[in-house]
Amino acid sequence: MTSTLLSVRGRARRAALPVALCAGLAAALTACASDPDEGTNGVGKLSATEIENKARTAADGADAVRLSGTLVSKGGSYKIDMKLKGTGGTGTVTSQNSTFGLLRVGDDLFLKADAGFWSHKAQSGASGSGGSASAAGKLDDKYVKVPSDDPSYQQLRGFTEKSALLKDMLGLQGALSKGDHARVGSVRTVRIAAGKGGEGGTLDVSLQGTPYPLRFERAGGAGVLELTDWNQDFPLAAPAKGATVDYGQQLPKT
Repeated sequence: MTSTLLSVRGRARRAALPVALCAGLAAALTACASDPDEGTNGVGKLSATEIENKARTAADGADAVRLSGTLVSKGGSYKIDMKLKGTGGTGTVTSQNSTFGLLRVGDDLFLKADAGFWSHKAQSGASGSGGSASAAGKLDDKYVKVPSDDPSYQQLRGFTEKSALLKDMLGLQGALSKGDHARVGSVRTVRIAAGKGGEGGTLDVSLQGTPYPLRFERAGGAGVLELTDWNQDFPLAAPAKGATVDYGQQLPKT
């Protein structure tokens, strides 16, 4: 009787051991799966203010960036796709029904558009006789240097200013809060928001590598921009003389 009882108890202990091991393994796996910052740069563990500071420092320290998306302002809505660095920028801007290219090298700013752009501006009465539709063909796909004293210069240059655009984008308005982990493309991010329900803007910050800002939704529905190609240099040079023409007067409003 005693030997039978010992045998039963032994079998029970041997059966309980795998169950205990399985339970311990399951608990360990659950603990690992519940940590959203596993394998990240650790930024997700910080407060919203600390995350914003990390993103700002990373952006300020980058030599180049690409911005693409939509900007909405009192002057209208713009779709932009710009590569920017400290010495200038290049890319395209779409305003209403017009698309034009911008190139800035230092203080020299150039605008390039097709004949349709110049014809539309002439027909709208935004330019004088020198900008008539008959001259549009000569301007087609050519760079026009924008004089620094032209009323359009500062507005157009603003699309090529890396530091100014980044400062505007990182200017979340209101008390900050940390949101969920998300993704921008294939990159894991942590989202911070300003104001109630993110009404002051939201910013997605990379959880992989350097904590660059990757997506910015501006306050008040004023546009969404994605930030890519951080620190990826690109060629920037003034166009050849054969690719430029002189508009000869004040540029039409864009």
